[in-house]
Amino acid sequence: MSIGGQNEHSYDVAIIGAGIMGASTALFLARGGMSCALIDRRGVCSEASGVNAGTLTMQMTRAALIPYALKAWEMWGQPETWLGSDPGVTLCDGLSLAFSDPEIEILEQRAQARRQYGADIEVISPKRAKQIEPGLSDHPLAAAYCKTDGHVTANRTGLAFRAALKQENVHLFENMQVDAVAQIAGGFSVVSKLQPINARRVVLAGGVWLEEMLGWLGVKVPIKTLINQLAITERMPPAMCTVIGIANGLLSLKQFANGTVLIGGGWQGEGDRETRHTELVPENLIGNAQLACHAIPALMHTRLVRAWSGFEAETEDAMPIVGEVPGVEDAFVIGSAHSGYTSGPYMGKILAQRILGQTPEMSLFDPQRLVVNT
Repeated sequence: MSIGGQNEHSYDVAIIGAGIMGASTALFLARGGMSCALIDRRGVCSEASGVNAGTLTMQMTRAALIPYALKAWEMWGQPETWLGSDPGVTLCDGLSLAFSDPEIEILEQRAQARRQYGADIEVISPKRAKQIEPGLSDHPLAAAYCKTDGHVTANRTGLAFRAALKQENVHLFENMQVDAVAQIAGGFSVVSKLQPINARRVVLAGGVWLEEMLGWLGVKVPIKTLINQLAITERMPPAMCTVIGIANGLLSLKQFANGTVLIGGGWQGEGDRETRHTELVPENLIGNAQLACHAIPALMHTRLVRAWSGFEAETEDAMPIVGEVPGVEDAFVIGSAHSGYTSGPYMGKILAQRILGQTPEMSLFDPQRLVVNT
């Protein structure tokens, strides 16, 4: 399937960006018989996919994305069947807490909307919530309960993907900065100071840098940049067995098998995607930790050992961008899915189906709706 008459670095597909979505796309394309080059400025799953909370969630997934998230949740539950190994997946119950009457209303509206798309979420009493999660404080007035939640150990996911990609003979180009993509006869040339890579097709999977990447092909799509903070505790005795969130989305808690607890919730840091620099905002870190202790009192008796921040991409309508680049034949884009860690593998699978000439199991997310005409 390779482009004939070109140099040794010619492929059926060049995928730029090796996060969850780019790596998944490459994996399924390779299994479909295409030769693939997967290129990343750093390494596999080392940007947003390597520094996020790794939450598998239905409750904080957009209602219209629930069918995709459920498919992906099933994939995460059987990682050996498609990834080849288990990167530390835990499937468990999830609780989203309400501390006020308005928050109860939010939970009820959210649960109803997601049930219409297939998510089994119900609003329960604080008594029942405490039966499910004995470590809860007495503060919640209600909770939304979902049996299809969980989490993945984000810093192990890249290792699992790298092994699977190599098994499928995907050529990895890590620590390779891409400066542009140029259209050439028969495909595209990926421009880099290290070496040129030519391919018949190109997939842009660059997360918060998708706006710049699409600009290489003359397409303008605004991409919003979030800078999420996370912190992790020292090892401690079991404090929770579920994934914990709250109605306003500002808390995400889960405890790993080694006893550490990951604290997140989208509290914002500072940074710039152009310089790729991020910084923690201490008062936001403190607020996040206080909220965690408000939900799970046992956390008051442990210490934070590390905190960090990372980028997250979001489109204007907070829905994914997955499909053909408008006006550019054989160019594709994937990214910016809210709760993208949950849905990422399935999004990559259905985009690969489209590129392979198959009919995707579910509809893609047409990038044309987001294009700004200049």
